Amino acid sequence: MKYKAIVFDWDGTLMDSISKIVESMQTSAQQLGFPVPDYDQAKNVIGISLLPALQKLFNIDDEKAAMDLFHTYKEHFKDHATISSPLFNGAIALLEELKQRGYILAVATGKARQGLDHNWHHSNTKHYFSASRTADDAQSKPSPDMLQQILSELNLSADQVLMVGDTSYDMAMAEAINMDRIGVSFGVHSADTLQQHKPLAVIDTLEELLLHV
Repeated sequence: MKYKAIVFDWDGTLMDSISKIVESMQTSAQQLGFPVPDYDQAKNVIGISLLPALQKLFNIDDEKAAMDLFHTYKEHFKDHATISSPLFNGAIALLEELKQRGYILAVATGKARQGLDHNWHHSNTKHYFSASRTADDAQSKPSPDMLQQILSELNLSADQVLMVGDTSYDMAMAEAINMDRIGVSFGVHSADTLQQHKPLAVIDTLEELLLHV
């Protein structure tokens, strides 16, 4: 095997949760009197950790206003949490096949730890992953901090690991440490945007990943 481990982003890569995230951002803005972003504006900041994402989306420097948005968003998102977002088609089959082939799997996500644990519980997927880093554990993407922590935990070097994600932030953090990367075209950012970070490939379905590992 060329790689020993594969690191996945979560939202927009394995879980189809983008619409729920955008809707929570829009509802929070409306409640607090901020201009309501359109779908594409809100979608574009998904992938980095929540607080910097909200600060970027609404162009706010005021710490209190940012934290008000942060907490309001969390409340709205929690209202949707009784029904977990679905995994993308082929996600379970892919994880099963990769584990069968002997790959170590990990997650690097801008979600909070509680959110990832919630998703793992409802999708019954926690057992596939040997390591994970969230917004609570590391600096926000595109900093490579999440990947560096995972490498340290797994005692691997960047050339032994592949990053898979749907945003330019995923591609940029892998690029920063010369880690191979593959983009998925069905998430947040377009294939053209992902290609700016020189991925090995941009795939249109999860099962296509098996052609590259």
